[in-house]
Amino acid sequence: MQKNAPKFVKELKRTSYCGALNREHDGRDVNLMGWVHSRRDHGGLVFIDLRDREGIVQVVLDPNQPTMASAHSVRGEFVIAVQGTVRARPAGMANAKIKTGEIEVVAARCEVLSEAKTPPFLINDDNVSEILRLKYRYLDIRSDRLTQNLRIRHNVTRAVREFLSDEGFLEIETPILYKSTPEGARDYLVPSRVNQGQFYALPQSPQTLKQLLMIGGQDRYFQIARCFRDEDLRADRQPEFTQIDMEMSFVDQDDIMAINERMAVALWKKFKGVDIGQIPRISYQEAMDRFGSDKPDIRFGLELKNLNELVANSGFKVFEDALAKKGAVKGIGFETADLSRAFIDKLTDMAKKAGAKGLVWIKSDETGKLNSPIAKFVDEAKLKQIFHALCPSGKGCGFIVADSFDTTCAALSALRLFLGHEFKLVDTSKDAFLWVVDFPLFEYDAEGKRWAARHHPFTSPQDQFFDDLLAGNEANYGKILAKAYDLVCNGYEIGGGSVRIYRSEVQDAMFRTLGLSQEEAQEKFGFFIEALSYGTPPHAGIAWGMDRLAMILCGTEAIREVIAFPKTAKATDLMADAPSHVSREQLIELGIRLAELPKA
Repeated sequence: MQKNAPKFVKELKRTSYCGALNREHDGRDVNLMGWVHSRRDHGGLVFIDLRDREGIVQVVLDPNQPTMASAHSVRGEFVIAVQGTVRARPAGMANAKIKTGEIEVVAARCEVLSEAKTPPFLINDDNVSEILRLKYRYLDIRSDRLTQNLRIRHNVTRAVREFLSDEGFLEIETPILYKSTPEGARDYLVPSRVNQGQFYALPQSPQTLKQLLMIGGQDRYFQIARCFRDEDLRADRQPEFTQIDMEMSFVDQDDIMAINERMAVALWKKFKGVDIGQIPRISYQEAMDRFGSDKPDIRFGLELKNLNELVANSGFKVFEDALAKKGAVKGIGFETADLSRAFIDKLTDMAKKAGAKGLVWIKSDETGKLNSPIAKFVDEAKLKQIFHALCPSGKGCGFIVADSFDTTCAALSALRLFLGHEFKLVDTSKDAFLWVVDFPLFEYDAEGKRWAARHHPFTSPQDQFFDDLLAGNEANYGKILAKAYDLVCNGYEIGGGSVRIYRSEVQDAMFRTLGLSQEEAQEKFGFFIEALSYGTPPHAGIAWGMDRLAMILCGTEAIREVIAFPKTAKATDLMADAPSHVSREQLIELGIRLAELPKA
């Protein structure tokens, strides 16, 4: 068996992919190579569905021919080579479920190139656990699902390269082994063997590097960049991920938003055949007020209502305490179904997990009478006012959170998304885009008792706030808005960026505001600070999440479905069993000694 196998690889080359054959190939001699998807023994003849990345074709084998003695021995996932002739299937025998269903290949020769153990699951079986799929990822990759997703991802990458190249961008690679620079998440550190005791960091993004390329006069840069962040995972996040990274010189916010909007239009036209039109813009504050999120899904309603004025003198202490602390009282009204008490308890738990202390509800029964745990604290007229502000129809259930502004928004946003998906209110037939702009430049870190950059320390304030930053006017720090912008699609941030600081004195003021001493700033960013002093053009940039973009264009809800070899929610690779221990000799070479972890 094996002595003849090289004949197919060395002499008889593959002439076609299985899934590429059709009626136009009727009568043509072909050489095919692929995996046995299924095998059916019909006595005198054996029928094999032969699969490669392009699809499946039916192959007819006569095991009585000496050149096909192995026909009876082949099993699922064996790798075989077939030499044969394409013919149209007999009338009434076409298979409309596969694209090659009008033809079959009559084999003249068949050889087993590689045998296979019985796989732990059937390829294309939808009822397989995620853990098993990840452990045997190389088998799952053979599925139509992942093959198609990886193909779309490839074509998206290709389309992005073509679009940006046509717009005058240069694709330039930046280092993977780089310097640790604080950008909001933990770095993955790489010890240096040559310089013991010192470490590289894997880049969270090529942020300073792409700005240095602008200082270097490259004007328009892009890169399909690998990035690494040691942070907690979610369904749409991985410890290593890919960015469509770009930077432009001599532009302001509208310029870079315009070119990225054109790219979004081009991608959706190419891959979904739809014109998304002009993308609307809303401010960060409006997004939070209406949706409780700076990346809102606008494919359905259930918008948040501000109840501050209405509940100011309600007599309910929880509301009044929140307002006294300059917090917020907000609610959403759900008018489309009668919710059980058990379901409301589930929503209450959800609000608590999002940080709220509790969830107030007001429910209308069949007679229009209102029920609420706060009915004994709030008079009937006021309760009715609050309920009708949330449910103007007078039916349904209203939900209220009273807490700090951020906590109130987070809790109600979680409820809004859950209700929208649970009751199928989301219009999944379309993709909804939004630019979110006018972000705060800073946010106050109460635990660290200092100001922190909302995006990163290289983001420029809007023009009217330069004086406050340069003068160190801390009383106004919370009011300073950034030249920052996020591109949101279906509730996912698929791109985010900002106009950069390009004046040395502004960058110095930014570092001071963030609590970095001159020595600390020099140690962490000295190379960058010096570069700014050699003539820096005004510049701006953005990074798209390539994984999230591919996820949406593939119509899936998890980025694992568009990554060949993803990690689990615990940042582990079940297939390769990584991360793993390394030998003592390797650690000694690196000058590293492991300490015993404290017991929990």
